[in-house]
Amino acid sequence: MARRPATTLHPEPSSSGDGPADARRILVAGVDEAGRGPLAGPLAVAAVILDPARPIPGLNDSKKLSEAKREALYPLIVERALAYCIVLVERDEIDRLNIFQATMSGMRRAVAGLVPAAHEALVDGNRLPADLPCRGRAIVGGDALEPAIGAASILAKVSRDRLMVLLDAVHPGYGFAVHKGYPTPAHLASLQRLGPCPQHRRSFAPVRRLLAQRTLF
Repeated sequence: MARRPATTLHPEPSSSGDGPADARRILVAGVDEAGRGPLAGPLAVAAVILDPARPIPGLNDSKKLSEAKREALYPLIVERALAYCIVLVERDEIDRLNIFQATMSGMRRAVAGLVPAAHEALVDGNRLPADLPCRGRAIVGGDALEPAIGAASILAKVSRDRLMVLLDAVHPGYGFAVHKGYPTPAHLASLQRLGPCPQHRRSFAPVRRLLAQRTLF
């Protein structure tokens, strides 16, 4: 888990409207994931609290950005964010919980890992994790609407892609560095030829079917 401490807070106007502008303070985190669909590798989840005094131009849904643009934005987010936390949910936990519950668990841990703690979490999608350590709001398409969610999507995507390149060297022949574990025709062909490696998600249908066939024969 990667995270960065920070101490600066966002001012929030008094809810009563008659107090000083800094009477209460709030930190808002954006939360997103990368890697729900692949057949192999971990799920990456990130939570980010941006600093309004240090804006980062170009934040967007990571899927709408080129790899070069994501890589250029990654160090800016790490440098300028008030706080961030990146969590990797490993293959065995995904298989044990299922991908949805693993995503919810990773989001909860990412928000809990922020220092200082967030007062509100904006989560990409239509579901909120149970037991968030703060209030939360689910936003469909939030990674393109909320800069903090876009920043989280970039940290998650870049972190996971980099790891899949490393895993390609550990498990050669599958092409992880190219397709990042997604079920491309080339990946499915190599999976059929080589069989699953320890990074393949046993609970995902193509891997599960292949294992069942090999058990039968």
